[in-house]
Amino acid sequence: MNAPQRLEQLAPAVDHQHLDGLEEEAIFILREVAASFERPALLFSGGKDSCVVLHLAKKAFQHRGDDGRWQGRLPFPLLHVDTGHNFPEVIDFRDDTVRDAGHELIVGSVEDAIRRGTVRLAHPLESRNGHQTVSLLEAIETHRFDALIGGARRDEEKARAKERIFSHRDSFGQWNPKEQRPELWSLFNTRLRPGEHFRTFPISNWTELDVWLYIAREQIALPPMYYSHPRQIVRRKGLLVPVTEVTPPQPGETVETAQVRFRTVGDMTCTCPVESLANNAHAVVAETLSVTVSERGATRMDDRASNSAMERRKKEGYF
Repeated sequence: MNAPQRLEQLAPAVDHQHLDGLEEEAIFILREVAASFERPALLFSGGKDSCVVLHLAKKAFQHRGDDGRWQGRLPFPLLHVDTGHNFPEVIDFRDDTVRDAGHELIVGSVEDAIRRGTVRLAHPLESRNGHQTVSLLEAIETHRFDALIGGARRDEEKARAKERIFSHRDSFGQWNPKEQRPELWSLFNTRLRPGEHFRTFPISNWTELDVWLYIAREQIALPPMYYSHPRQIVRRKGLLVPVTEVTPPQPGETVETAQVRFRTVGDMTCTCPVESLANNAHAVVAETLSVTVSERGATRMDDRASNSAMERRKKEGYF
């Protein structure tokens, strides 16, 4: 028996009871956001964490009919900041999800910001991931959002771990980790001055393993690239870089086809897969039991720029 098979046998032995407590807390936070703010929005990219938050929002505000379909409407729209370099599979999944459920979707476009001149690229193939901040803040101003619900988790990255569940942003959309408000006994201070807003994180206390256990238990649909599939890649600086029109191979690199899956999805210019044979959520749970590097650390090129790369972007208004 090989290692992946042994790990998959461990998955059923993982205690799932803690998921009920995490789910209850997340639903409580979502209802607090809806009750405390006038114009909230749920950040939805089609990634696994945002799919989990959307599922939790359905449980918080909708109910299942006799036909198994969710009835009613969410009390806020979905918001996605599209870099123009997102994986096509994820955009297709996003659009299918929104259409099938009848959700309201607002898209902030980096392409539009480039045309307006509010985003300027150093060269055409520059990563647009950091430039999402501009389009996000423009969307907040245009639609007067006072709270954004996101799927960030504390185990993703050091800067994420510093953040409160209700994270205050000033009138410039900036985050100051030294001026965060206390959250004793799950009491959230939601007072805002004009122009300020909050970022709220219902699954802040979840881990990557919790997310996958919940996906498996709730049978939450995800873009197929989260599961094992063949893809052309090049090996670069310890990462598997997918070969796309915006990430072409560099001189001297060898293109190969590998069996991979994505642990996280984002801009094609900075998101890499990992080698994997896990073709369903239970198999991914088994793999996740053995990982020692966070998903961002293992797959995101932009977070390797420096130890403070994420914190610097968050202070500027990033997710």
